[in-house]
Amino acid sequence: MKQLINSKQIGLLSSALLLGGGAAAQYSPTPAFQGKIGKTLTDTQESIPQTRVKAAEGAPNVVWILIDDIGYGAISAFGGLIETPNIDRLANQGLRYTNYHTCAFSAPTRAALLTGRNQHSVHFGFFANSSYGTPGYDGYLPFEKATVAEILRENGYNTFALGKYHLTHSTDSTQAGPFNRWPTGRGFDHYFGFAPDLGANDQWHPVLYRDTQREPEDPQGRHVNELLANEAIRYISDQKTAAPDKPFFLYFAPGAGHAPHQVSKEWIDKYRGKFDAGWDKYREIVLKNQIELGVVPANTKLAPQNPGVKPWDQLSADEKKLFLRHMETYAGFISQTDQEIGRIVNFIEQLGQLDNTLIVVSVGDNGAEGAARELGRFLTHAPDATRDQIVAKEVQQLDLLGTEYSSALYPDGWTAATNTPFRYYKGYASYEGGTHDPLILFYPKRIKDKGGIRHQYSYVSDILPTTVELTGVKVPNIINGYPQEPVEGVSLAYTVAPENKTLPERHTVQYHEMVGSYAIYKDGWKASFPSDTDRYSRLPESEKKWHLYHVSEDFNETDDLAALYPEKIRELIDVFDAEAWKYNVYPLKSHWETKNLNAFNGRNQIVLYPGSSFTRTSVFRFYSNSYRITAHAEIPKTGAEGVLLSFGNALSGISFYVKNKKLVFAYNADGKLVELTSEKAVPAGTVTLKADVIYSNGGKNKAISLYIDDEKVGTKDLGIISNASSGYDALETGRDLGTTVSPAYKAPFAFTGNLKKVVVDLSD
Repeated sequence: MKQLINSKQIGLLSSALLLGGGAAAQYSPTPAFQGKIGKTLTDTQESIPQTRVKAAEGAPNVVWILIDDIGYGAISAFGGLIETPNIDRLANQGLRYTNYHTCAFSAPTRAALLTGRNQHSVHFGFFANSSYGTPGYDGYLPFEKATVAEILRENGYNTFALGKYHLTHSTDSTQAGPFNRWPTGRGFDHYFGFAPDLGANDQWHPVLYRDTQREPEDPQGRHVNELLANEAIRYISDQKTAAPDKPFFLYFAPGAGHAPHQVSKEWIDKYRGKFDAGWDKYREIVLKNQIELGVVPANTKLAPQNPGVKPWDQLSADEKKLFLRHMETYAGFISQTDQEIGRIVNFIEQLGQLDNTLIVVSVGDNGAEGAARELGRFLTHAPDATRDQIVAKEVQQLDLLGTEYSSALYPDGWTAATNTPFRYYKGYASYEGGTHDPLILFYPKRIKDKGGIRHQYSYVSDILPTTVELTGVKVPNIINGYPQEPVEGVSLAYTVAPENKTLPERHTVQYHEMVGSYAIYKDGWKASFPSDTDRYSRLPESEKKWHLYHVSEDFNETDDLAALYPEKIRELIDVFDAEAWKYNVYPLKSHWETKNLNAFNGRNQIVLYPGSSFTRTSVFRFYSNSYRITAHAEIPKTGAEGVLLSFGNALSGISFYVKNKKLVFAYNADGKLVELTSEKAVPAGTVTLKADVIYSNGGKNKAISLYIDDEKVGTKDLGIISNASSGYDALETGRDLGTTVSPAYKAPFAFTGNLKKVVVDLSD
């Protein structure tokens, strides 16, 4: 019997992980006929073929929950001050893992989670749309490394994914496919969530897909978390109605708490005044809570504050007011997410299925997000706006924070606080603040140590083999025709029994790497080499060297031992080198590199048709060069109006539209909207409507000209202005969904004439 198990795991897992011996491997695509054919039915012995794989009797349901962009010290289950009663319930009746690690970024963590392999081993050294032509970075998830959904479906499970997928390459995420790299092509029976190439979404106006088709906007305008939970409950309800004894796998991955932090005012107000003591006091309180809970060692001390974070008492009154509202918004967003998780858990309980459901909660796909720097992000501003101008403007419009008209991300001070007790943030693979997250395992049927705590080292790739062992499923040698390569994670099932809680850890070696920042863990020691990226540059030059921490005794890296143990550093460097060669980590990236590959690469002219929609990463961008937009339409005698092409939303974007019989081009950037209206009306009949956007001064200056049937009908110099971006919206032809680029019309403002096509010319 062939075993596709890493050598570290031999002898550690039960026979449930042995490949090739499972029920799924027993059936050929067309089972051999077992009866006897005669000339008549009397002479015939019928035999109904077994075409379905049936799960083992009593097989548990499985729910994986993945929270986005959240630190170790955020939620109440791990000592944080954000109330998460439903996650607390799972932790108090299950197990908390205090030494669990993820990748420093979203897509790599998800690739490692779903496949049970290291991020570079499954080609996700970074994002799919920022991929390079080497095996560790091309962004195409290998079919030879099956997802957990493919494995469980082969074992008789129904499989559902909701929320954020983020693993489909941008070149594959259009309606041309191929769809075998979408969620439904990688083992999920159904998918309801973000465009599969996107890592973020507007919470109030999300771009959603059902399986492989764009979902219409919710007519009730409900928050995306509510929509995702509703759909999860519907999937479970329909499945249990049709097949009560059939187990399901639910992968619930909401976008919370990724930016934009958007949630209703009632959730924000729930935290009004709760954080008034500031972020320095927050860190002190949370560390005290963590020590009392036992989720950090008793001797843990606060790490030095991150560079650029001012002491709370040195902030101005307006800065405190603004930053407090940021934290109240984030906390409300997380608590609302917890409520939706609770709705799903409660529904499973109502069905009488909770005791036989394995729930895994990864509280984070990386550490807390620090991309908004010292001031946070809320509204758009002119590039030359000063700190005081930004704060004054945002304080005046504070009620917009959390609404559809904000793109909120909290400032570094709160990011650092919610990462207590660790240093630095998401993106820093060398620091625990980038990779150390809470993990919760809930399985009433098997877990007897209710509320227990486990300190063994674990990594995100361990979740798949843990699930395989606890459910008793088998992993076939071949899935969908592809011979399977070894699982690289290590099952945590050995830690579940109360008598095993202090067993030595079995995941003893693990590398980390993200855009040039890297580290290696081995047997309680960690060597790390911090590096900066363009987006996250904060490190003093003195930090950019090898560091050494005995993390089994120094939980949050406060005592650098590199100078004392140079031989240990050399040993660990050699281990990193071996792991890097083994798992496709080389060549290392020295900075934030993005190619932004999309489905239109190499094409200077694109023809779009009415109703077409493209995700912001799959489509070309209007960022770096001049462009021309030409709409071919027929206008009835009574006139027509509506959007010809839109890209972006109320915060930033462009819109080319007709209103009051005039042609209009809207350019929205830097917190201001500039609109150019044609000097003459759009005539009836067949017309060509054109807009030229001309870049000069290295792209800093921009000018717009409008044409009707090649006659110039308007021009405007925009001066120095930033590039209008898409925000979280898609490119739309013949409409503008979500919040509109221009307030002059209401969504979707679909074009009422006969729009034949829109041609975008990207060549100068």
